[in-house]
Amino acid sequence: MAKRDFYEILGVTRSASSEDLKKAYRKLAMQYHPDRNPGDTKAEHRFKEINEAYDVLKDEQKRAAYDRFGHAAFENAGGGRGGDFGFGAGFGAGFADIFDEMFGEFMGGRRQQGANLRGSDLRYNLEIALEEAFHGKQTTVRVPTLSSCEACKGTGAEAGSRPINCPTCHGQGRVRAQQGFFTVERTCPSCHGAGRVIENPCRQCGGQGRVHKERALAVSIPAGVEDGTRIRLAGEGEAGVRGGGAGDLYIFLTIKPHRLFQRDGSNIHVRVPVSMATAALGGALEVPAIDGSRARVTIPAGTQNGHQLRLKGKGMSTLRSAARGDMYVEVRVETPVQLSKRQQELLREFEAAGDARKTQPEAESFFAKVKEFFGDLTE
Repeated sequence: MAKRDFYEILGVTRSASSEDLKKAYRKLAMQYHPDRNPGDTKAEHRFKEINEAYDVLKDEQKRAAYDRFGHAAFENAGGGRGGDFGFGAGFGAGFADIFDEMFGEFMGGRRQQGANLRGSDLRYNLEIALEEAFHGKQTTVRVPTLSSCEACKGTGAEAGSRPINCPTCHGQGRVRAQQGFFTVERTCPSCHGAGRVIENPCRQCGGQGRVHKERALAVSIPAGVEDGTRIRLAGEGEAGVRGGGAGDLYIFLTIKPHRLFQRDGSNIHVRVPVSMATAALGGALEVPAIDGSRARVTIPAGTQNGHQLRLKGKGMSTLRSAARGDMYVEVRVETPVQLSKRQQELLREFEAAGDARKTQPEAESFFAKVKEFFGDLTE
């Protein structure tokens, strides 16, 4: 099945700015995140599509290649290669082959030997608590990857031997073929562009120059990170084949839902139940803050259900800033239940002694409008 257009996936035009792309990605990623759609395979597929599209379009070079060649620019950069752990081999290979075949001979260009042997980028999903997102965190992740072989130092050759120039391409990594009036240059099929072959491969890595290994890596999570934040660890991805450059490791952060707080950017929301008497007469109460402290909140007399009280500077940390957001306390007036007979009597006395026009102005206004409505129907 043909792949969907990346711009269509993100719901933006081809002239969209980087900021437009980022906003569209964040909105869709939150909507289709697996944590918000447990067991929904369609949402999971959509989430993968969104990430793939944004990964290409947010990079200027990748976007330029995609705009010119479409999905063909990345055909040779996918999975299927042993040891990829499901991560793509990168952007360079597919686009470079297309560019070389079209322009290499005419412009005298030639790819650097071994350039297509760079290791793949890796992705690691890390879940953190909201408090850890507020304070920041130093943690260690264990990543299964392909690391440089210690026995051959990444060369792929057994100790005492060295790779030799490829007899097919004579060390160039490219071979030429005459097609009519044109000379086409392609990657050497024998050495796959490395320019060298190994006669006596290392017994530890089988000539690949890398082995499967689990690595422990320290990760610094800054205060104020949001759900979906990506942290790049340069050179900590897959080791390249036979001494090629290492890929990068990308840490994708997911913030666990909190039992008390709801986050909205740099602001924090919390719902606090308040008794009917406190809402009517006014009072004060203590609420927890995300920084672990307690904040005192004054409830004005006559506070209605859903009313929000703002506590300035008690919200989330802001990334790369000393500022903090605000905290909003939403009052939830709780109707009493399981009343004793005496309590019921008191409430009836209260109801009888009150003037609804003064004590319940919203209800009085509503029923006045209802009366007018039915009066209009009878005219």
